[in-house]
Amino acid sequence: MAVITKAAVLRGPYDIDLIERELVCGEDEVIVKNHLVGICGSDKSFYRGQLPPKTAEFRQEPKFPFYLGHESGGTVVEVGARVSDLQVGDKVMCFGWNNNFAEYFVAKAWQLQPVPEGLDMDLASLGEPIACAMYSGLNSGVQLGDVVVVLGAGFAGQIIAQCAKKKGAAQVVVADVLDGKLDLAKRLGADVTINLKRDDAREIVMALTNGQGADVVVEAAGTESSFNLASDIIRHNGKFVFYSWVTQPVRLNISRWHDDGLEFINTCLVHHTWHERYVWTPAALRPVVQGLVDIKPLITHEFRLDDIKAAFDLADKDDAAIKIVLRP
Repeated sequence: MAVITKAAVLRGPYDIDLIERELVCGEDEVIVKNHLVGICGSDKSFYRGQLPPKTAEFRQEPKFPFYLGHESGGTVVEVGARVSDLQVGDKVMCFGWNNNFAEYFVAKAWQLQPVPEGLDMDLASLGEPIACAMYSGLNSGVQLGDVVVVLGAGFAGQIIAQCAKKKGAAQVVVADVLDGKLDLAKRLGADVTINLKRDDAREIVMALTNGQGADVVVEAAGTESSFNLASDIIRHNGKFVFYSWVTQPVRLNISRWHDDGLEFINTCLVHHTWHERYVWTPAALRPVVQGLVDIKPLITHEFRLDDIKAAFDLADKDDAAIKIVLRP
């Protein structure tokens, strides 16, 4: 049975619109009625015309027209004949690029994840970005008593900072260029905030650590300057946690990486196999279900799906917006 849906198409830079698409459920596929959709930082890059080279992550060629969207969740309304682990009525989170800025989307069964019991559907619909950030926070190597610096106070950075504090960090430092994001980080438990436009981050971190540098630095800003700052403020044998997806070439000062024996930790949950993701995601989301990490303050703006142009215009122009969501 075909399903007709409104869905987003990005025809070129800054040219996004809703079109009508017909979805047909294949034998190994599932059709989902969307509950909520989030705008990812990568969506903003695509909107600005910054399409990355094709990698294994992309099941569609990253070129225009691009059928945008991957952060969402909802209710299964149709399953293919060869799908045995999902049924109509199940609540699911999406972990694939399936044109999710839509009323309905179609996905392979392995691109979906059951919603953990007790997880609010607004949060479950952001299950992919929440799980990614939580997985990073839980697997960042933070130990009791560490000084941890999170570079970037966006959606992921705010979650990772909360995780670091809950894991026993003595000092959690959050750095960004926007006071609004830093104020929120402080309210959510950060010990120290740094405005990178005004403050000397290296001086502050060295003062906090008796000149040694941070035990763990999480790069969650995705800029060349952020990567190089991370390299500069980390201690000898410290942990450098990769989170950001950098789609453009950058120049890095990697001398310290070698000379000071830095430990590099890639915490990108969704860039492992789906089998691993299927096992790891429930554990990553458990502290959210338990209320140990506060997510809802990070949802700063909500639009109707029909207002997708306005939503992306805001995402492009207002860097203070942390998570913008659209409700079909």
